[in-house]
Amino acid sequence: MLNRSLLVFLITTFATVSFAEEPSKVHQPKLAPEMSGTTQKLIAVSPVNSRVVWASGTGGTYVVTTDGGATWKAAVVPGAENLQFRDVQGVSDKVAYLMSIGNNTTDFRIYKTVDGGATWTIEFTNQTANAFYDCFAFWTPTRGIAHSDSVNGVFPDLRTRNGMTWQSISANMPPALPGESSFAASGTCVTTEGMENAWIATGGSTIARILATRDGGDTWNAYDTPLVSSPSGGAISVAFRDSLNGIVGGGDLASNTAADAATSNDGGRTWTLTNKPPVAGSIFCLAYVRGLRKGDGHRDDEHGDIEAENEGHAHDLDRTVVITAETAPNFSSGSAAWTPDEGHTWFTLPQVSGYWAVAFANPKAGWFVGNNGQILKISF
Repeated sequence: MLNRSLLVFLITTFATVSFAEEPSKVHQPKLAPEMSGTTQKLIAVSPVNSRVVWASGTGGTYVVTTDGGATWKAAVVPGAENLQFRDVQGVSDKVAYLMSIGNNTTDFRIYKTVDGGATWTIEFTNQTANAFYDCFAFWTPTRGIAHSDSVNGVFPDLRTRNGMTWQSISANMPPALPGESSFAASGTCVTTEGMENAWIATGGSTIARILATRDGGDTWNAYDTPLVSSPSGGAISVAFRDSLNGIVGGGDLASNTAADAATSNDGGRTWTLTNKPPVAGSIFCLAYVRGLRKGDGHRDDEHGDIEAENEGHAHDLDRTVVITAETAPNFSSGSAAWTPDEGHTWFTLPQVSGYWAVAFANPKAGWFVGNNGQILKISF
């Protein structure tokens, strides 16, 4: 059976729902297109703060801004020209990680720069046949995990504790369901919170699940979600705003009517479907507008601007989530929406189409990235 994430890779290489009406009194976010400097597909985005943002995509490409998106620098990592960077983690204007995939076992690599992209070091090269790494996430600049689809009933996941070397934690992971996998759609199938909490969204089997750890990856539990799951569908993107409250979204890559989302208020143990999101296809990415928090640890807030402006306004947006979706078969168009209350009420974002990922530094500084090098700044 074709690996689900590989299905996404192959497709992208080559190439009605109920919701609340938007009354005039609703404050829609501001949207402003920005020039990335590339026409490569941008798949993942990682704000460090309101000024420094990294994004990554096809053709071994990454882009970075250090002035809040006024200008972007696009570049290709030497030796990675035929690879796709399916995830990126920005740490500062100098430090960032990239995660690549390709057609071969050793095409999964983790790269790191400490000089703003002038040079890149390969920290890890996969040697496990049939492993397909979808995404990674970090608690701190040097502590993180990387997640793969299952291989022979085992998740060959990785962890770093020093930001330089990566070790297998497969023995710590729950047994995989038959065909269980995740989706390299936006680099958000894994999310971290605090110093020890992490959640992984899965699909590809009969149940879409959340794998959760409370101790930095030493032990894990698996919890069922009510999201659609199939060989080509399941949970795709997950985010938590604190240790208890989170949201997961997904769909079926073979259907344009299966987008769904669910929320948890007990750390991922139980999940309740939201009202139907007003998007077609599958939810590729979702993000809390509240963005980065002081003390998160895994971001560089050296400028002191995270939530410094309008602290009260930011707290009003604690439950606000933005989603972006793509439609089969080519995943070259799609739609986006937002909710002020974690899925009870939804509002569309008209003419926002073709974006794979979205992330926020704070409510006034978020970015969509997507097809043809598109970047769109979003501000609440």
